[in-house]
Amino acid sequence: MLLKLNIFKFLKSKFIPFYKSSELKEIFKILEKNHENSEEVAMFVGGCVRNYLKNKDIDDIDLATILTPNEIKRKFEKTNFKVIDTGIDHGSITIKGKNLNYEFTTLRKDIKTDGRHAEVEFSTDWTEDSERRDFTINAIYLNKKGKIFDPQLGVKDLNNNIVKFIGDPEKRIQEDYLRILRFVRFSLNYDHKPENTTMRSIRLNIKGISKVSKERILIEANKILSLSNFFEICKNNNLKEIFEIIFQEFKYFNRLENLYKFKKLLKKDIFLLTAILIVDDKKNHEYFVHKYRPSNNFVKKLNLVAKSYETSIKNKNFFQKDLKKNIYIYGKEIMIILFLLKESEKAKNNIEFLNIIQKTKTPKFPYNGEYLMNKGLKEGKELGVILKFIEEKWINDNFKINENEINSVISKFKKI
Repeated sequence: MLLKLNIFKFLKSKFIPFYKSSELKEIFKILEKNHENSEEVAMFVGGCVRNYLKNKDIDDIDLATILTPNEIKRKFEKTNFKVIDTGIDHGSITIKGKNLNYEFTTLRKDIKTDGRHAEVEFSTDWTEDSERRDFTINAIYLNKKGKIFDPQLGVKDLNNNIVKFIGDPEKRIQEDYLRILRFVRFSLNYDHKPENTTMRSIRLNIKGISKVSKERILIEANKILSLSNFFEICKNNNLKEIFEIIFQEFKYFNRLENLYKFKKLLKKDIFLLTAILIVDDKKNHEYFVHKYRPSNNFVKKLNLVAKSYETSIKNKNFFQKDLKKNIYIYGKEIMIILFLLKESEKAKNNIEFLNIIQKTKTPKFPYNGEYLMNKGLKEGKELGVILKFIEEKWINDNFKINENEINSVISKFKKI
């Protein structure tokens, strides 16, 4: 079945390629109005081109263009397309289609760089635009008819799964130090083994990553964690070394090696992988949170994992006798993470017990405030206290409590 799907995807990409969609034809018609004599007004570039050439799914579509953002805005003013100012000061604008977004970036050349961002000047020269990009495989252009423009010979590198900086690696890195992490991501994605010259340039410049904002670094880290083959970083010492130097809070790669049998469960789960790599009983996650300031929800869940991890270490019955109780208290997601943290301490995994956790039905507390008010209690703080007391008794008695016991609890509180 999988083979048939892959063949279908291959045939579809070749005979009905993405660039022939009716929506893109309409977009190019709007772009080319009053530019009929221009050789190329816009061309596809980046991930959509790489994925097309590799017969992979295409989610987002990036295009380079000779038009400025304001020119694009004017062209799409009275059309059915919505225009979004995603980065107009940096030459980028997004056209929202029915199912896809199309991000346009005006051709540019670097005027000045400081390792964090570049001062650019708009251009109409496609080769000049390609020279400022990071990797050869990111400088492959595809026109609306499917013709390739490849000034940096990126197609050859893509076919051989080679991630190579354009020109001098050290110069490219010093223009934007985030490219060090991008190199890790692309190398993992294409199973590239970095050669010594590039690794030397990265090691010499790795301290420069401190110039990059923590927000950009975290975004790039999450992209790396969301790779389907992130586990392979354990087999590539060069890439793992870079990652560990930049993210010193990600201390526990040895856990990933021990959790190889669970890699399908961990695949593309950013929160789960982060917890596995940083949570311990020494508050290591707090350094990560303070440094990178992830979302409030992410922090809340991370704190819960860390706190319950300490509890799971101290309580020998946590995963056996108290399993159902802890599933109710912490939820299945947290319990699975805690189980994986426990399993990561040994090479031989108990996969069967994971199935027990997943199949255990989460108990549902059958009572609420309305139930107590029907018994004559008034709404207020006392009602909440009584309900909490009943819930605790219900949990401790293996999720059972009868009417007489509830009435007894209510009577005791009324006497206080």
